[in-house]
Amino acid sequence: MDFPHAAVAFAAAFAAGMINSVAGGGTLVSFPTLIWLGLPSVTANATSTVAIWPGAWSSLLGYRREVRATSARMLLLVVPSIIGGVVGALLLRWTPPSIFDMLVPFLILFATLLFMAQDPIQRRLKRANMAGHESNRWLAGAMMFQLFVALYGGYFGAGIGILMLAALAVLGLTDIHQMNGLKNFFGGCINGVAALYFIWAKMVYWPYTLTMLVGALVGGYAGAGTARLIGRTAVRRLVILIGFGMSVSLFVKLFTK
Repeated sequence: MDFPHAAVAFAAAFAAGMINSVAGGGTLVSFPTLIWLGLPSVTANATSTVAIWPGAWSSLLGYRREVRATSARMLLLVVPSIIGGVVGALLLRWTPPSIFDMLVPFLILFATLLFMAQDPIQRRLKRANMAGHESNRWLAGAMMFQLFVALYGGYFGAGIGILMLAALAVLGLTDIHQMNGLKNFFGGCINGVAALYFIWAKMVYWPYTLTMLVGALVGGYAGAGTARLIGRTAVRRLVILIGFGMSVSLFVKLFTK
């Protein structure tokens, strides 16, 4: 890894940390950048997950008061989050690189579309009356849904936030700040167990991992002010533009091999 490659990786992680601090979706920057730097797609995915994960926990601190006020039954979603995260990471390990290469453009496009849908869905959830969805049957359904979300999260990761917000709405939550706090907590669990497995299985490329870990932490802390000056809407539009641009370029690369 020479200096120009290291600088690009650091800049991508800095941007991902900054984006995650105000809008989420930083993986749509960090993961494709690693592919274009020459890492195999599976290694790029694992490296991005490990590098970005520590910085993602810092955003949880802003919601700690709302999370503490949450009903204990909501914490049961930790169980499918951890199980799904591990199984998703195992699936990534077992997926042949050639198959994952074909899936990557579709995964990035899917994650970008989810990211686009986040604000409209959040506005809808604010207005929805889910107070009656507090039975054990609804809880079991939400846990099953969360298991599939965690499977996807452990396998790829980008875009899981909006899926988790939907699961929490099913359980009757209406406070969007509380929902965002729980989303960050469960997402940290999913990506955390996946990251630990990727490290154990030696799936990460450490020179980029360490460089991007620092970049993401610095970006999440120092870049948040810049991102707020730009505005959340502008940041979201930038992420969507990057997501679509990366998916189109990878589709072209896939079909012109």
